[in-house]
Formats: sequence, structure tokens, C-alpha cells
Amino acid sequence: MIRRRRRAARATPGARRLVVATYNIHSCVGVDRRYDPDRVAAVLRELSADIIGLQEIDLRPRHDGQIDQRSHFAAATGLVAVTGREDRNHRARFANALLTRFPVDVVRHIDLSVGGYQPRHALDAELMVDGHKLRVVVTHLGLRASERRQQIRRLLDALTAVPSVADALIVLGDLNEWRGRRRGGLSLLERRLGRAPARRTFPSWLPVLPLDRIYAGGSARLRATVVHRSPLARVASDHLPLRAALEWMPRPRLPLRT
Repeated sequence: MIRRRRRAARATPGARRLVVATYNIHSCVGVDRRYDPDRVAAVLRELSADIIGLQEIDLRPRHDGQIDQRSHFAAATGLVAVTGREDRNHRARFANALLTRFPVDVVRHIDLSVGGYQPRHALDAELMVDGHKLRVVVTHLGLRASERRQQIRRLLDALTAVPSVADALIVLGDLNEWRGRRRGGLSLLERRLGRAPARRTFPSWLPVLPLDRIYAGGSARLRATVVHRSPLARVASDHLPLRAALEWMPRPRLPLRT
């Protein structure tokens, strides 16, 4: 039998290559029910990503003996950490977060809460990459289909209402959508950003549902999207991380005015 070698995707001349990832860390409680931020931090290091969107980072008060997860992950990875507005329920307090090796220029928060359901938000940040702006949105959508459709509409409206000079847009997150593009609310998002590969990330021990997605728009293009399936990742959270190679073509910088 003749085996054909896969051809590596050719890089576009002048394009910047980045690695991005999204990971629902389940507040650092693994499938063995053990709270272990060090284990999650080790998975984050395995990703070797330039930009990582996190969901369900735990911001509970420190009097319960738990560590400051944001500071812990920043120290463990050497990345800059930014957290979004908290999502509160009767048991815990969660937020989206962004880890990046690039300077953070602007941070905004988009309220995606739908009445009667758990509050949800999106973290909207602009990063400076070699003098160019890259817009990154990290979010975690709701559990019900009608809720998610409203949240996607609200997210798209917010992105349009707040103009940006960024060259490209990346949307990272646990979108909680498994029913396909036609039945779910993803078609609204994909009209704006194009299709995203649906890789199975949940549950981590036997992934069957593609809950986590990475979208790229503007001058950014996804070149490869893979599920990170290391032995550590299979137990650190109930989700597996999703990792993608991103090709980004920055616009030429404008000359300085004199």
C-alpha cells in the first residue's frame, strides 16, 4: 500500500503565524474531582500558545483557601492575564480570562446575560502585536438553544457597535453548541466570521461533543485546528483544550504624521 504524505500548508508571504487556544478549565476541578490549579497550569504550558482564552476561571474569595487562579496561571506560563466580568450563581463565581504574550491595549466587557438564566459575558480585548492591533473575544455561552441565539446576536451587535482598527478578529470560547450549524445559533456567527472546524472536546475522557470553537475573521485565517489530547489534559478538566495555528496578514502601518 502506498502512503501519501500530507503536504504542510504553505505560509502566505508576509503573514504572521500565531498559535491560539481555548480551554474551559472547570474551575481547576478535574474529572477525578480533585482541585488542582498546578495540573491545569501544566496543560496550559503544553499548549505553547501565544493567546489562550479560558472559561470558568474561579474568582471566589481567597478566605476559602483557594489561590488566585489568574495570578497563578500568569506566573506559571509567563503570559499576561486579563479576566472578564464575573458570572455569579448560588454556588460559585466564574469569569472568562485571556492569557497572552502580547501587550493588552484595550479591555471591554460585553454583557450577554439573558433574563432567567445564569449571567454570561464576553471579554473583548485588543492586543498590540508588533505595532498592529488584534481583537480577541473570549466567551462562554449558555446551556439553552434560545439563550445562545440571543447571546450570539448580542455579541455580534456589540462588535459592530464598538468599531475597532484591529486588522483581525478572533473569537474563542465554549459555545455549548453541539446540534450543528443549521439547527443551532452558530449560523449567525459564521455569516460574520466564516466556518470554524467542529472538533470534539467534551467530555475530556471520551470526547463526543464539539462544544469549544475558534473563529477567525478579518485578515486572519485558521490553518490547523486540533484537540489537545495529552494524558494530563484528559483529567485536568471535563473539557479538552482546542488549539489552532493562525495566519494573520497585518495591514501596512500608516506613516507617522509630522
